[in-house]
Amino acid sequence: MLTIGPYQTVNAVALAPMAGVTDLPFRRLCARFGAGLLVGEMVHSDPRLRESRKSQQRRSHDLEINPRSVQIVGNDPLLMAEAAHYNVSCGAQIIDINMGCPAKKVCRKAAGSALLADEPLVEEILTAVVAAVDVPVTLKIRTGTDPEHRNGPTIARIAEDAGIALLAVHGRTRACAFQGEIEHDTTALIVESVDIPVLANGDICSARDAQAVLTHTGAAGVMVGRAAQGAPWLPGMIANAIDGRPTPAPDLGTQYSVMREHLLELHEFYGEFAGSRIARKHIGWYLDGHPAYHDEKRIFNRLDDAADQLRFLDTLFNHLDRQDRAA
Repeated sequence: MLTIGPYQTVNAVALAPMAGVTDLPFRRLCARFGAGLLVGEMVHSDPRLRESRKSQQRRSHDLEINPRSVQIVGNDPLLMAEAAHYNVSCGAQIIDINMGCPAKKVCRKAAGSALLADEPLVEEILTAVVAAVDVPVTLKIRTGTDPEHRNGPTIARIAEDAGIALLAVHGRTRACAFQGEIEHDTTALIVESVDIPVLANGDICSARDAQAVLTHTGAAGVMVGRAAQGAPWLPGMIANAIDGRPTPAPDLGTQYSVMREHLLELHEFYGEFAGSRIARKHIGWYLDGHPAYHDEKRIFNRLDDAADQLRFLDTLFNHLDRQDRAA
């Protein structure tokens, strides 16, 4: 388990915050399957964006999921502090700061992982946010700005001195984005550099990956990101395996039930028009787990109507179920 301020998670496996992915419907599923910590999609610190539909949806919480962690992004210490205070007033129990996103549209605004190049500003932001709220503040970073400047250990010490309660480290630099092999040596150095819990993140796709990373880095836990897309059961499976209770992936019938429930929740959460479009990527990720369904994924992506999407899933599963029983 992880200790984050007054909170203790059920295990040491976290779901990474991913914009456009870790919305409330997806977090609910991951929580049910046993993820220990769930961090919501990043919300911008700019108060002018606070009441936009997207920001309101990203701030939506399920009161049964505890602790509720909200990630904020920006580069102005005062605005970041105000954003932290505002999100706590809306129900956040943990504030997570994004200094790990490599997306160009974020880094162009000198936010996300671009901040790693400005250590004094990092210190100013972290100090301001920690002082602004009475809940734990966590931080997500990369190992540095580029392979020649892996200043992750320095950033980690700044974070600990500022009062950060937990650190998640993606084992690539800002310049690497999501390309190339993951590098956990710097994460191991970060673990040695600080006394706060550190989560290792990046290319953790299985319990075997997680155990290898934990052994190599000495991290307190792992954070699972893209591998959970289309597999909300994965963080829980990894947690069970680490605890010595390995569990298999859900059978096809369970996966179908999860897909159907997820589809309905997306339609309800976003409305049928937006929900049906957002559902395409999520259902596509589920189907990616079954390469034989490539054609079905292409057909689903052409469906605009929520009822048609639901009918398609039911028809597909009924066909596969008949095949399975006949085999």
